[in-house]
Formats: sequence, C-alpha cells, structure tokens
Amino acid sequence: MEPDLFTAAAEDRQEKDPSASPLAVRMRPRTLDEVVGQQHLLKQGSPLRRLVGEGASGSGPAGVSSVILWGPPGTGKTTLAYVVSKATNKRFVELSAITAGVKEVRAVIEGARRALGGHGKETVLFLDEIHRFSKAQQDSLLPAVENRWVTLIAATTENPYFSVISPLLSRSLLLTLESLTDDDLRGLLARALTEERGLSGALTLDEDAEEHLLRVAGGDARRALTALEAAAGAALDKGESAITLETVEESVNRAAVTYDRDGDQHYDVASALIKSIRGSDVDAALHYLARMIEAGEDPRFIARRLMISASEDIGLADPTALPTAVAAAQAVAMIGFPEAALTLSHATIALALAPKSNAATTAIGAAMEDVRKGLAGPVPPHLRDGHYKGAAKLGHAQGYVYPHDVPGGIAAQQYAPDAIAGRRYYEPTRYGAEARYADVVERVRERLRGEGG
Repeated sequence: MEPDLFTAAAEDRQEKDPSASPLAVRMRPRTLDEVVGQQHLLKQGSPLRRLVGEGASGSGPAGVSSVILWGPPGTGKTTLAYVVSKATNKRFVELSAITAGVKEVRAVIEGARRALGGHGKETVLFLDEIHRFSKAQQDSLLPAVENRWVTLIAATTENPYFSVISPLLSRSLLLTLESLTDDDLRGLLARALTEERGLSGALTLDEDAEEHLLRVAGGDARRALTALEAAAGAALDKGESAITLETVEESVNRAAVTYDRDGDQHYDVASALIKSIRGSDVDAALHYLARMIEAGEDPRFIARRLMISASEDIGLADPTALPTAVAAAQAVAMIGFPEAALTLSHATIALALAPKSNAATTAIGAAMEDVRKGLAGPVPPHLRDGHYKGAAKLGHAQGYVYPHDVPGGIAAQQYAPDAIAGRRYYEPTRYGAEARYADVVERVRERLRGEGG
C-alpha cells in the first residue's frame, strides 16, 4: 500500500539504524545496476529500465507495458519492484494477493484514476503472488491495465500460463527470471560482508563456509543472506573474526556434505547410487540420492543417470522402468528442488526394486563390437529400397516377403547381412517380464529360419 504514518516511521528507523532490519532487507539493491543476476532483463531499453525513467519512451503512445515477473523464490522479483518504487517518479502502490481482494484492487484503481486525471501522475501497482488471485480478482485488474490507469508489475512463482488469466497475460509482458548462479551469490555475499549497510567488514568468510552457504541457498539470494546473517551472529557471539564451516553448520542446522560437484565425490557418489540400484539395495540407493540432493547436485544430472540405469540394468525385465525414469526427468525439469526430491526418490525406489537384466546392454555391445571388426557387408538385395526408378532392374526389393501377408506375421527370410547371418546378440534373462521375451525370441528365430509352424 502507499506509505502511512507507521510505514514511514518504520522506514525512518531503518535508515537511522540499519541493523534493525534483516540483512536481506538491508542489502536490497537501490538501483537496477546493483541487481544480482537477471542481466537478460536489465539491458538498455528494457521494460524495467524504462519503468524507472531510463529512456525517452516511458510514457505516451509507446509507454511501458505492464509486466509479469515469473521465477523461483529468491531470484529478485520483489527486489525489482522495490528498485522501481525507489527510482521511479511515478506513484507506487503495493498489494499482496495473500491479503488483498477485489475491494482493495478497486480502491487502488480509483486512486490511480484520480491521480492521473487530477495531477497527471501515473501509478505503478506491484501485486505480489498474483497466482493466488482468483479469476474474478484478476478480472478486476483488466480495465486498469488495458486503459493504462496503472502499470502493473505482478510477481509469481507459478507458471503464468496456468495461473494467470489469458486476457491479463496478453496485455502484459512476461519476463522470466532465472535462478541465481553460484557466482551471482558469491558476489552478493562479498558485498554483504564488506559494505557498510551489511556487515561492514567485521568478519571474513572461509572458503569452505562460503561453499556450504551456496549449497544451503540453492540459488535463493534471500536464503543465502539469511544464512550468512545467522552464521555471522554466531561467529560474533564466539568472538571470532572469521565465519567458519563449523559455525555455518551450527547456525543453519544443516551439515556440510563432503561432495565436490566438479571432483571425485561427484562421480564416486553418482557411481555408488547406480551400483546400489543395480544391486537392488534400495536403502543404500536412497542414501546416495540424499547425499547428492543435500550437496546441491543438479537434479537433471541425477535424472539422466536414472534413465541410463533403467535401460542398462533393468531393460525388459521391467518394461515400465524406462518410462518411469523418463517421467521423473520430465517432472524434475518442470518443478525443480525441493519438490523434485520426491520424484527422484519415487524413481530410485522403483528402479532399485525392479527385476534386473543387462541383456539390452550386452546385446548392443556385442552388435557394435562386430561392426567395429568390419562384420557388416551389404544389405541383402530384397531388403533394399525399391521406390526409385530403376531399382527393380538392379534386383532391389525383389523377392521381399511382406510379413503382414503371412500367417503369424513372421516371414521366413534373411534380414541380416551374410557376414553376421545367424549371430545372436540378444540373450534374454529369465528375470521378471523378460522371461516372456525369452520364450518369444526363440519362437521368432525358429520362424525366421523356416522352422516350426
């Protein structure tokens, strides 16, 4: 809302005594140039820069459109709105979809119309968590957005194509915020440690402590600063001049996992996860999965390993294993952490408890080995393409038996080149569903040789 006496008093107190505010609040950027990450949204001429008055076309016929900021928590949606509120010469009003309703929205719109008509003052409305608004509540914004009585900045953590009504979406620019990188957060932590509004150089941060803070943050700037503030308070209480890994662990109640995402631990733990699944030890598999999750491993990397395991170690012993792993990878890409941990657990348990077969792995391995040895040879003439003019004169596609014209759908003819005719690559096991394939493949091979009925 627009500042009242109590809000003004609180802001005045924070300016006089910065320590009265949380570190995450104190370190909020004051200009767009101080914003961490999101550089793809902060180029010259971008809607956000025009909103704060940078550029000549901030209003008029080429005025700034309303914008919807979509991104994970802690990526700077509220921060960007805060910067706009401080830098713009427009009237700024803030609402939260958690507490506001149609009545409050209409009051803001009426105030915006009066300000625009009476004083020529434009209004920027920041609406946090717009996905919590019902369709009717979002509908109430349409006239104001369409007629530019307000410039809307709406923030959401949910996909706006599902959570924001189409008419509002079509009248706004959708700006997607990306998760902050470790380098983005390192720069933010460095500023918080040294700047006067932060910790004013009172403490240093050990390298392993910084790495743990980055893992704890998970790309969330607010979480990184909150954890840093807790660790700094603990270090000062102990009279220490540096924030150590031990202090960070104590203050955020989360142990550092020995795991280097770019080193041996990355590959060792990933290898142990797959070997535990292969060995059907579901509890060990979940342990290694948990270590990877807690260490901040990329969930897409884990999902890729599970998809490989589904074919490498399970195959046709459980034909549902690969679809399960693929579905998990798709879900992980859509939802991300922390909820992705549930999906990865689901898939890991299913794969670990599935019957095992490496027949698909050994089959392609044997076939590729023969190809590398030069056992290839020409494609049998009756299997060659016969659709082009002159193919028949070359004998191509002549004598081919169409399997669908044969009872049982299997024609007794040679498919493999002469060099490998009769070689067997696929040797199914008798485990799980593959036992059925073992019976089928023998009957098929007999029919292809012209044996049996």
